[in-house]
Amino acid sequence: MDKNDIEIRLLQITDLHLDALQDFNRYQITNRVMYKKNDEYMYKDNYFIEYWDELKKEQVIQSLIKCICTGGIVVGAFKNNKLIGLANVENKFFGKYREYLELPYIHVSYEFRNYGIGRQLFHLCCEKAREKGAKKLYIGAHPSEETQIFYKSIGCTFAVEVNKEIYKREPLDIQLEFAL
Repeated sequence: MDKNDIEIRLLQITDLHLDALQDFNRYQITNRVMYKKNDEYMYKDNYFIEYWDELKKEQVIQSLIKCICTGGIVVGAFKNNKLIGLANVENKFFGKYREYLELPYIHVSYEFRNYGIGRQLFHLCCEKAREKGAKKLYIGAHPSEETQIFYKSIGCTFAVEVNKEIYKREPLDIQLEFAL
C-alpha cells in the first residue's frame, strides 16, 4: 500500500454521516489477553473474535458526533475517500490535577493495519490534546496482546491515576496513559 494514498485529518460532523463506517472492518481475533492480578500484569490464553455490526457502527458514529459537539477532537484516516481509521479525544479534563483527557477510540479497519495508520492517528490526537492544555492522554485499552503491544510501542504506560468511571465501563480493559 502506498502511504501517500492515505489522508489523515480532523473530522467534522459532516464527515460522520450514518454510512461513514459502511466499509469499515472492525475485526479482531484475540488469542491472549493481559490481566492484572495482585498488582502484577500477566497474559493468559483467551480466544474470542470481535467485530462491529451495523448497530455498533451507528453507535460509534453517534459517539463521535457527540464528541465533536462537546468540543472534543475526532480524527480520521481516508483512502479513496473511505474512512479506514479513526480516533478521538474527549473534552473533559479529569484527574487530581485535571491534566488527563480520554482517548476512547482508536481503530483501523482490519485490512489497513500494520501500515502505521494507528500511530499517525494517535500522534495527531496527541498534538490536538496538547493544544487543549492536556498533559496526559488516558486510555481504557482492549486487553488483547496485540493491542497492548501497540500501545507499549508508542510509549503508553500503566495509568498512574485510574479513572473509576472509565474503568467501570469495561473492567477488563487495561488502564493506560501517555504523557504529552
